[in-house]
Amino acid sequence: MTMEILTSDALSDARHGFFTRRGGASSGIFSGLNCGTGSSDQSEIVAINRNRVASAMAVMPSALLGVHQVHSAKVVTVTTGGPQGKADAMVTDVPGLALSILTADCMPVLLLDTTAQVIGAVHAGWRGALEGVLEATLDAMEALGADRGETSAIIGPCISQRAYEVGPEFLQAFLDEDPDNEWFFASGEGDRYLFDLPGFGLKRLRDAGVGHAEWTRHCTYSDPRLFYSYRRSVHAGEADYGRLISAIRL
Repeated sequence: MTMEILTSDALSDARHGFFTRRGGASSGIFSGLNCGTGSSDQSEIVAINRNRVASAMAVMPSALLGVHQVHSAKVVTVTTGGPQGKADAMVTDVPGLALSILTADCMPVLLLDTTAQVIGAVHAGWRGALEGVLEATLDAMEALGADRGETSAIIGPCISQRAYEVGPEFLQAFLDEDPDNEWFFASGEGDRYLFDLPGFGLKRLRDAGVGHAEWTRHCTYSDPRLFYSYRRSVHAGEADYGRLISAIRL
């Protein structure tokens, strides 16, 4: 099956892609391009999938870099290949290094300042976004010479508001940070709410002064043909779930 890779015109000056699950070697509940080494999928199959991504990014597999994601606001400035440690975002100005992150409902965010030739890749779930991982990434890019006003930030496939039901304690965490965050919640059934994760991410990026921010408007939960979804796997009673990969390189 041919790979299906989503791209953005705003990032066209860098090789990049929000990879869907199409075109992979995994089977069963992981069927497709599962790139999660932390999943219970066969490690050799995950390696095949990651090698296919590296080929699409025109890098050696060793140059397809990632971090041990921990839902934090920590950013790593990448200068060479190899393990990058625990973090949820990476930035670099080194050509030929592909920054990649894994998601299965959280926001994958790819960033580029074309003039400064600085890129970033972010894993932003609700906790990381609330703690400031997006703003921290822009700070780290500026430390390499980027200008946030000239930076484009694209949010890839993630869970949409209609599928993201949360409880009152979740809402309260956002209200404690800023009462205006109420705008990102709609009423659900009973005491449930529906949270707009990509809308929250876009607001944080724009408030931080990024030059261009958009969401691809793909919902991971709602399209099992193209995307893995942690929440959908829980609702289906599945034992595990695949991980999507998003990557960018100069």
